[in-house]
Amino acid sequence: MLTPPRTVVRREAGLYALERALHRRGFSRVAGADEAGRGACAGPLVVAAVLLPAGRRGEIDGLTDSKLLTPAARERLYDEIIAVALAYEVVVIPPTEVDAAGLHVCNVTGMRRALAGLAVRPDYVLTDGFRVDGLGVPGLAVWKGDQVAACVAAASVIAKVTRDRIMVELDREFPQYGFAEHKGYVTPEHTAALEEYGPCVQHRFSYVNVASAARNRLPEGVGRQRLRRGTVGVALADQARRSPEVGNNGSVMEDGAMSARGGVR
Repeated sequence: MLTPPRTVVRREAGLYALERALHRRGFSRVAGADEAGRGACAGPLVVAAVLLPAGRRGEIDGLTDSKLLTPAARERLYDEIIAVALAYEVVVIPPTEVDAAGLHVCNVTGMRRALAGLAVRPDYVLTDGFRVDGLGVPGLAVWKGDQVAACVAAASVIAKVTRDRIMVELDREFPQYGFAEHKGYVTPEHTAALEEYGPCVQHRFSYVNVASAARNRLPEGVGRQRLRRGTVGVALADQARRSPEVGNNGSVMEDGAMSARGGVR
C-alpha cells in the first residue's frame, strides 16, 4: 500500500489552510481543542473542543488566538462560534484536581474529555501543543495551534470566555483578590493580596507562589496534601510546548448549527 504524499501547510497560508488541506484529504469533520488558565495560579483550568463546518460556513471573520483579542471581540466571537459550530464541548477542571493530578495531566486529560464529548464525532483532531491519544481518530499536535488552525482558535475563544466568566463570578465570592481583573494570573496586585490575605480555596496550592503564601494558614477545608511542596513554578506554569507531532495517518505536517451538546462538564 503506497503512503500518500505529505501535505505541507505553511503558517503564512492563513488560519483556515490546515483545515482545508485536511478536507481535501477526506477529513470533512476536523475538531480543535485548546485550554485557558494554564498559567494562572488561581481558578480552574478550562478546556474546550470545537468542530466547525467545512467550507465558507465555518469561516468566522476576525477569528484568531483568544490572547490576541480584546474582551469585547472575544465575547462577539464566542456567540458566533456557538451559532456556527457543528458541536462544541467545555470541560472545567477545578484547582483541587490540578493540585492532585498535576497541570500537564489535567491539560491532556481535559482535551481528551472535551474531544470525546463532542456530539458530532470528528474525523481528525488538532490540539494546541500536546498530542492527545486514545480518541480513535488521527490527530496532530500543532505548535501555537490557536494561531494556525481555525478550529483550535475557536476552542481557545470558547475556553477563554468561559473561564473569564467563572473568574468574574469568583470575584464576587472572594473580592479581596481582584479575580475579575487579573483572572487568577500572577500580577503585582494579586501577589500583594496573597501576601495580605493568604490563599483561598480557589488557589492552586501546588504552585510555588501560593504554597509560599500559605505558610501555616491554610483556608478552611484545604488539606496540606494540596501544597505538594509547590511543585509548579510561577514562571514555568505556562511552559514551552513540545514541537508538532504527526498524527497516525502521517499525511499532514504543520510548517513554520448550534451544538446538540455544549454544556460545561
